[in-house]
Amino acid sequence: MKFGVMIIAFAVSQQICAVDSETETTGRKCAKYNHKCTSDDCPTEEVCQDPKGVTKASFCYASWINTSSEIQLVMKGCWLNDKSCTGLSKCVRTHTVKHVDFCCCDGDMCNSEIEANPIEQLPITTTSEPGIVRKTGDEQLLRTIMYSIVPIIGVCFIVVVVFWMWRRHQRNIYMYHQQLPTVDPISATPSEIALCPLQLIELRARGRFGSVWKAQLHNENVAVKIFPLQDKHSWMTEQEIYNLPQMNHENVLHFMAAEKRGDNLNIELWLITEFHEKGSLCDCLKGRILTWSDLCKIAEGMARGLAYLHDEIPASKGSDAKPAIAHRDFKSKNVLLKNDLTACIADFGLALKFEPGKNPGETHGLVGTRRYMAPEILEGAICFNRDAFLRIDMYACGLVLWELMARCNVLGDVEEYQLPYEEEIGPHPSLEEMQDLVVLRKVRPIIKDIWHTHPGVAQLICTIEECWDHDAEARLSAAGVEERIAVLARTVNISTSTNHLVPSVAIIGTEEDMPAKDSSI
Repeated sequence: MKFGVMIIAFAVSQQICAVDSETETTGRKCAKYNHKCTSDDCPTEEVCQDPKGVTKASFCYASWINTSSEIQLVMKGCWLNDKSCTGLSKCVRTHTVKHVDFCCCDGDMCNSEIEANPIEQLPITTTSEPGIVRKTGDEQLLRTIMYSIVPIIGVCFIVVVVFWMWRRHQRNIYMYHQQLPTVDPISATPSEIALCPLQLIELRARGRFGSVWKAQLHNENVAVKIFPLQDKHSWMTEQEIYNLPQMNHENVLHFMAAEKRGDNLNIELWLITEFHEKGSLCDCLKGRILTWSDLCKIAEGMARGLAYLHDEIPASKGSDAKPAIAHRDFKSKNVLLKNDLTACIADFGLALKFEPGKNPGETHGLVGTRRYMAPEILEGAICFNRDAFLRIDMYACGLVLWELMARCNVLGDVEEYQLPYEEEIGPHPSLEEMQDLVVLRKVRPIIKDIWHTHPGVAQLICTIEECWDHDAEARLSAAGVEERIAVLARTVNISTSTNHLVPSVAIIGTEEDMPAKDSSI
């Protein structure tokens, strides 16, 4: 406030001709006041001419501070020529600077009384206005420019940055494509596919690494898994696993070809396999209740396929040796069912092969689906060797066997299908939640007490618990699971009408044909 008073006082002292003594000359008269003059002889009038008769000012002015309780005068006197003051018979506030109000008027002693209420009028823009008013106008102009131009500049900058990043991304994709190797179809020749192109019919599934379509090749239905370009590594890994020697097995999905489709930035990576109408085991369990024979057939085929992957198959005539393979993402969604419920294992995008004397390549431990991760993966304590990775598959195998068992009608009332740990932790667990549940609290999916009352199911429970044992070295092998389930399927008969388990008595053959007794069952 004091600063504003000083500004007004300085402007007045530079522009107004102060007349401190009475003169006999005639001219414009204005009321005179200076808040700094406190004596009794302070002038109350001012003639706006100098003693020589030269007019120094044509108008009167007043400045004051408008407080909440009263008006405190600051200065009054003559004002230089100012077109905005012309014709104003009263001194009415025109603007405020630093809490100091200002008015000017045209007429003798017109500033004797002031009106503090503002009136609508044009802003003061004359060249003769004081420096403080000019400064305020400049500040307002600058503020207006800032508020209008700066946001536009900011938006333009963001658009330019986004465009530059998009161009850079497109250029990287193009360079990535330039380095992409050409892959010829495996089972079908390029001419066959060119003459009879695949026709995509229906989208069947969408996953982390791509989408799966039902398609038609010639007169045969096939499955086409389409990878985006950024998942080239998974596409190449699957091809590599499928193309290993002796990989043609009943319980492993049959591979047909791999292709690049499209050009430039529109490339898609296709993996063509056999098509199975029933889809994945997970999809089947959602809409189907299993009988005991269904359970045994699916579980045995699944275990047989996993055992074949884990085994090293020696070289034979015309074929090289097959190395051991760890799936690393084993789950019910990656087990497909044929029409006769024969299970076959699919999706090898994370698989690792273990050839004797060779490095298995990149062996990052924390991969797979969270709810199927073994305790050693969740706590980061895995040893990067073949047996460790195979035992991780067996932990997941135990969870899939539990999914099968929970949907079997020999257990009484069958509840709605749930994924492993869905009841304990929900459908979308975080890594931290799985660590707390599986590693720290050592929780496993619920096994109801009534399930132990059925001999065959009780034996299957023992197998499941040995698969998901917290101690990885104590887990069963895939071959052991296959053998146990085969024994159950051959020696235990369950009447679907009574849901009772009874030993099978219709076994014919010599003692050598009888199944070997497994002491662990």
